[in-house]
Amino acid sequence: MAQHTVYLAGGCFWGVEAYFRRIAGVLSAVSGYANGRTENPSYEEVCHRDTGHAEAVAVTFDEAVIGLEAVLQHFFRLIDPTSLNRQGNDVGTQYRSGVYYTDPADEAVIARALQDLQAKYPQPVVVENLPLQNFYPAEDYHQDYLGKNPNGYCHIDLRLAAKPLAADAVASRVFERPSANDIRTMLTAEQYYVTQQSGTERPFSHEYDDLFAAGIYVDIVSGEPLFSSADKFDSGCGWPSFSRPIDRKYIAAYRDNSHGMQRIEIRSAVADSHLGHVFPDGPQASGGLRYCINGASLRFIPLADMEKEGYGEWKYLVEAV
Repeated sequence: MAQHTVYLAGGCFWGVEAYFRRIAGVLSAVSGYANGRTENPSYEEVCHRDTGHAEAVAVTFDEAVIGLEAVLQHFFRLIDPTSLNRQGNDVGTQYRSGVYYTDPADEAVIARALQDLQAKYPQPVVVENLPLQNFYPAEDYHQDYLGKNPNGYCHIDLRLAAKPLAADAVASRVFERPSANDIRTMLTAEQYYVTQQSGTERPFSHEYDDLFAAGIYVDIVSGEPLFSSADKFDSGCGWPSFSRPIDRKYIAAYRDNSHGMQRIEIRSAVADSHLGHVFPDGPQASGGLRYCINGASLRFIPLADMEKEGYGEWKYLVEAV
């Protein structure tokens, strides 16, 4: 067995470690502190005493099963490579993004991967590519943290681990907004009122409020995928509630000062359908948001029908635990 180790900094190490523990060929993933100025730092020191360390994960893999290039592609899924000293809700130099190596031959491989990544973004990619200066394993309670605390905070969607890398190279299905006449014809009166006139259905009135079957919810107008059943929860508010969207590219957010309130309105990006609002009182373990959505703006597609209806590329969101 040819073992190889690379050190990956991508925000809070809990999620990065948990993700790589799910990848075939990865032999171990150890959370720790990398490339800082002090020896054997504690978590408290890294967070509050400017030690210069980055939260990182030592990923050791079997090169006969998975190569460095594939490891990097997995890593790039997890981060915003244009965000400096920030990932998810975590801010600070300890949350910077970087790839640190001990084998000098890795530098060129990492550089090529970062060059390819840059081509996908108009903003500069700020992921470090540096030799490993030092690495200190984090305290025991940080190791396999999300395995020990399944509801712990994680800024990473761990379901991505079940999605093959090859799927990232396949262009996603394209969605379009129908003509105004077609929209008028295809929608019921309530669906039209909600999506086109920014209306609100009565609480507890829609069947989707207490539907928790496996599947995804798509825009009733365009069909663009909006929410997964895996992110649905019973908020008690009377409307379908989700902790996050399937992909933020299908969601648009706007300030809404109507009715004497200050809210954030959520609309679909392609069809511009009014969906509902987002509030900061959702499950903390899932990011703390509650997407409060009108059932009339959605169409539910059961897991068993996703493939035949053209939503197979999102099945991993529902199937993965």
